[in-house]
Amino acid sequence: KTHRVSVFCTPFAFLFVLLGLSVPSPHSKNLSSPLRQLFFSFSILFSMSGLVAGSASSSSSSSGSAAPGFSGVCLYFYADWHPSHSQLSAVFKALVSVCPLIEFKSIPAETTPSLVDKYGVNVVPTTILCTNNGTVFAKIDTADVAEITRQVTLLNKTKSETSSANLTENLISSSASPPSSSSNTQQANSSNNQSSEPEPSPTPSSTPHHPDLPPPVLSKIKSLLSSSPVLLVMKGTPSSPSCGFSRQAVELLREAKVSFSSYDILANPDVRAGLKIHSDWPTYPQLYVRAELQGGLDILKEMSAEGDLAEQLGVEKEVSIDDRLKELTTRSRVIVFMKGLPSAPKCGFSRQIVEILDRSSPDGYDSFNILEDPTVRAELKRYSDWPTYPQLYVEGELVGGLDVVREMEEEGELQEMLKG
Repeated sequence: KTHRVSVFCTPFAFLFVLLGLSVPSPHSKNLSSPLRQLFFSFSILFSMSGLVAGSASSSSSSSGSAAPGFSGVCLYFYADWHPSHSQLSAVFKALVSVCPLIEFKSIPAETTPSLVDKYGVNVVPTTILCTNNGTVFAKIDTADVAEITRQVTLLNKTKSETSSANLTENLISSSASPPSSSSNTQQANSSNNQSSEPEPSPTPSSTPHHPDLPPPVLSKIKSLLSSSPVLLVMKGTPSSPSCGFSRQAVELLREAKVSFSSYDILANPDVRAGLKIHSDWPTYPQLYVRAELQGGLDILKEMSAEGDLAEQLGVEKEVSIDDRLKELTTRSRVIVFMKGLPSAPKCGFSRQIVEILDRSSPDGYDSFNILEDPTVRAELKRYSDWPTYPQLYVEGELVGGLDVVREMEEEGELQEMLKG
């Protein structure tokens, strides 16, 4: 009967695999209905049933009975905000039913930093498969449903030599040492062009602050830390973080209007390992102010909860260009943005508006030389929606350029407006 089920299911299995994998992800606009998400899960489930039935048949014919115990554990590191999470959750729910020899465990990456560091999880989603003796069987750090399904199927077929009731608990224990990688893991990750080596995790309490790092690495670290007054060493970039912890650190700094530079620690494995030892801090991200370590994400969260983050870090808040322009246009009741100074105009238009203001503003006026500040010169045009200079402001409101000011003087309106 088992053989018949396998023969019957196999053709339909591959048909549903093709159909299931050809459907867009459930988070896309074209696949948002629960019905279609159910179809996607069913396609995986049905296809796997054929494959599992086939493996059960061959196992029964060779040994007479299924191998006792579990073949291994599937650890799924996820983040709720990631767009592939709903799709992968449906896939794993389907795999639970058809892979009885696998224990499945979902791990929220953002709240388990010790496990993230233990397994070298750099991005979400990441799926790690371990055999029943604790060896890493495969590591997939993409949302590749086909590859995840294939690796889970292979592990489910693996004969269980021993049975451990506490296997999952041992694997997700932060105190246990990381499992070793099997050759199958290296081959699987090599085919995906992904790095599978877990991050080295030095013990802060037993590591000196300035160990004997290789001179080139130490020199690079010192140069890096002194490159900016405020430096966030993170995974990825502020515009494209590669992990949830780095993303949260960027958000905290931006919300506090702290101006900072960043360094992608994934770009240099030597610095990535060495900086943990140099700073005596085992995880990333790390925030430095004037080359001094402030801490990681948890420290930033605590400081932010206690009050003004910029003030506690001892740094000035970043002022947006619009805030600066608002401050400039309102620093005096009457101010003209021009090329040069009233005493030394640098263009004919600026000279003419100075002459008009000298005649029409009995209380005087302020001026700003746009030639001395390229940023203000470029951005004020956008801010005021006025393409040329000079520009005259009264009480923070744009009056206009030379033509408008000249026309108002001729009609007798300008002097009345400029009176205090």
